[in-house]
Amino acid sequence: MKKHFLLVVWIILSLSIYAQTIDETYIKQNFNKIERYIPMRDGTRLFTSIYIPKSENEKYPILLNRTPYTVAPYGEDKFKPSLGNFPDMAKAGYIFVYQDVRGKWMSEGVFENIRPTKTNKHQIDESTDTYDTIDWLVKNVKNNNGKVGMYGISYPGFYSTASLIDSHPALKAVSPQAPVTDWFIGDDFRHGGALFLMDAFRFMYTFDARRPKPITNTDPSLPEGFSLTGADYYKFFNDNRNIRKLKKTHLSHTVKFWDDLEKHNTRDSFWISRTITEHLGEIKPAVMIVGGFFDAEDAYGTFESYKQIEKSDPKANNILVVGPWFHGGWVRSEGESFGDINFDSKTSLYYQREIELPFFEHYLKGKGTFNPSEATIFFTGENNWKKLDQWPPRETHKQNLYLTPEMKLSASNSLEKEDYIEYVSDPKKPVPFQEGIISERTREYMIEDQRFVSNRPDVLVFQTDELHEDLTIAGPIVADLLVSMSGTDADFIVKIIDVYPDTSAASSPRNKKTIMPGYQMLVRGEILRGKFRDSFSEPKPFKPGEKTSVKVQLPDIAHTFKKGHKLMVQIQHSWFPLVAQNPNRFMNEFEATDEDYIKNTHRLYFDPNKPSKLIFNVIN
Repeated sequence: MKKHFLLVVWIILSLSIYAQTIDETYIKQNFNKIERYIPMRDGTRLFTSIYIPKSENEKYPILLNRTPYTVAPYGEDKFKPSLGNFPDMAKAGYIFVYQDVRGKWMSEGVFENIRPTKTNKHQIDESTDTYDTIDWLVKNVKNNNGKVGMYGISYPGFYSTASLIDSHPALKAVSPQAPVTDWFIGDDFRHGGALFLMDAFRFMYTFDARRPKPITNTDPSLPEGFSLTGADYYKFFNDNRNIRKLKKTHLSHTVKFWDDLEKHNTRDSFWISRTITEHLGEIKPAVMIVGGFFDAEDAYGTFESYKQIEKSDPKANNILVVGPWFHGGWVRSEGESFGDINFDSKTSLYYQREIELPFFEHYLKGKGTFNPSEATIFFTGENNWKKLDQWPPRETHKQNLYLTPEMKLSASNSLEKEDYIEYVSDPKKPVPFQEGIISERTREYMIEDQRFVSNRPDVLVFQTDELHEDLTIAGPIVADLLVSMSGTDADFIVKIIDVYPDTSAASSPRNKKTIMPGYQMLVRGEILRGKFRDSFSEPKPFKPGEKTSVKVQLPDIAHTFKKGHKLMVQIQHSWFPLVAQNPNRFMNEFEATDEDYIKNTHRLYFDPNKPSKLIFNVIN
């Protein structure tokens, strides 16, 4: 298999698939495979692989997965080693359908990233393609029971959400999982308006390459993936800060979406038309949103999709499941641990057997009783599942932690006079996002020890005293900061950290030599490009030296800071090369030359009347 294929789906295929698999022989013995081109309403045909149980003793529901990541292997005599979202599903009795979306791999048509929802200008979209696919399947695939379910992780999660718009009557159950939702505010390639450089560059290098004709994943014409001279992405991107020049030197073969990123550098109609949750209405199928708190790609999309479905149709049968998982970890691991952190149970196996399979069994077969909570949430720290009647939980109260000049986090605002701390961020020496030589973007950076940056002068560190009792935070967090700067723009990265006591007896499941006493576990980190502090559509510069309020919204957490631990906040202005550097000037970063990147002198203020603080919800 070519190197290209491994890289084009690197986010998906780099995730370890755990040992519980079903042998390909079982699939061959129990399923017939057919391949069909299904016609869409505009005449375009989409390549579809269909696995039908050989047993004709009953009728089976259909489980549909639409993907841009290839339905390989191609050929009716070649079978996937496992079907469905996890191995147990292959034995449960379903017709499994996989489809290359429009313009990808063996399907006809032109591919468009997160295709806009249908308007007067666009007569087809992913919702109409899904409708037409389902209509053909229930009419043409033998032994189906007339009911269809849909699921997908990441990009296929976006296609799952799209199926909810004007859904086909046969579609009864849909599970968008870590769904791509908003590529400007919080998913994948932009967070808080800032370009996630490393992910966008490596992914789009091959994913968005031109496709002259329908091709399989083994076609010899496929371009090779990006090969880095040396192994240090920090150095590579620091030496290539000029993003427009980077496009000319390395992305000339795949410029369409990269050009879109440059051209649409505010949340304009281009992005709004592609934010699927902006277009939801009445929801007819049962919906189960699934995601992970430590998802490096689409943690935002998980919570935003759930919230927007609740908003667009309060009567919708819509539930939320979130666990201590990386991207897709709920089906790509047993979920007992992640990185250096143990969770004390096989959380993924619990989810698969007690939640996802019963969800589809109930709505597609009428089997069993499925009475889930509105939100089934795993709380890290205490390592327990909680079944809640709403998310965020009802039984909470709002709490503030105030930043003090002594670099403390205090429950009370005891300031009597204004103070500030002054420090400098230098684009030539950006703060790294993970420790060591950065030869790849690991998924573990979402949860790893932050001690490697704690002593940098451009990273502010505030923490509580040792907690005298457990502190359980549930829901979103806002960092409300009063700042000034010498430049006209800056990024604000805020990290919420659980500091283990020096007496901790914890041990790392992956490396027994890891020093866990004093460990600084990243619970949540997020970025806001400062010019978008008031609006993602209408950015505005900072006035040098002028006090300005900046509120950084962090995605939801569910974490218990245990007695004896400390809660820490780190504030910094670069997260490199995960995020493209801010020139510290009010401008489009794609247009910045090497000379445009300037040092920025920052002040964080401690004002009795406008205190800098952390705002969150605590479970009573």
